Amino acid sequence: MAATASNNGTTGGARKKNDDRDVPPPLPAPLNVPVADSHTHLDMQKGSSVEDALAKAASVGVTTVIQVGCDLAGSRWAAETAAAHEAVWATVALHPNEAPRIVLGDPDGWSRQGEREPGGDAALDAALAEIDALAALPHVRGVGETGLDYFRTGPEGMAAQERSFRRHIDIAKRHGKALVIHDREAHDDVLRVLEEEGAPDRVVFHCYSGDAEMAKICAAAGYYMSFAGNITFKNAQPLRDALAVAPSDLVLVETDAPFLTPMPYRGRPNAPYLIPVTLRAMAEIRGVHEGALATAVAANTARAFGY
Repeated sequence: MAATASNNGTTGGARKKNDDRDVPPPLPAPLNVPVADSHTHLDMQKGSSVEDALAKAASVGVTTVIQVGCDLAGSRWAAETAAAHEAVWATVALHPNEAPRIVLGDPDGWSRQGEREPGGDAALDAALAEIDALAALPHVRGVGETGLDYFRTGPEGMAAQERSFRRHIDIAKRHGKALVIHDREAHDDVLRVLEEEGAPDRVVFHCYSGDAEMAKICAAAGYYMSFAGNITFKNAQPLRDALAVAPSDLVLVETDAPFLTPMPYRGRPNAPYLIPVTLRAMAEIRGVHEGALATAVAANTARAFGY
């Protein structure tokens, strides 16, 4: 899950009458090879039921979605939704920014997710125990998104984040599930913790945010790299460089919807049906036909999440 700035053409913070920031982008041309959205948040997408979102995605060749949990409520919902829909698989976790909120509370609203009373380490342990139980379910194919986020959480929250991250790694290994990484401004420490704990067999760097050198490190370790719509942003050349050197058998595509809508729709709602826009941009960056990339991505996602 990542926030993205709006690019809606307004000036001075005022909204124009014809502002289309809330208008869903049009359907792209369908892909000829079905693919999966490896990371989405259907529970955060407004104005569309799960059934409608899945039908719209399937109409353009996006036939599978990985619904990602970020807290206890979201993880329960992800597991229930995956059990109810053949096209959905789930992951469950406490987001890196959720762990310090549980331990330290959020009296000042720094997380922008509402106030929270501090629960201490005992509350974090209880939450992690429920994530552990959810991870055992057959429709849950991953543990995540977990990891480290130094953008929003200050130094006082780092210990809770790292403790939670280490526990998620253990949960993923014990249940034989993929580990889905959220890494924001914490590359070195994420890689360090994975090495210290011993990574699970399958690790996915969601919304890959490193450069080409980090991509080579991930490739050597066999970590999957999932690219989102921000690869189309003007300032994202390091991401494009990383995609160019990532091995074809370790590349995934995602929306992180409703965030990170690809150009030219940045600032408008993202959804799984927009995967073709990002995948076509990725194919152009890699200099391959979109069908070849789609074939590889479909196989990689199935292998990563074990379905």
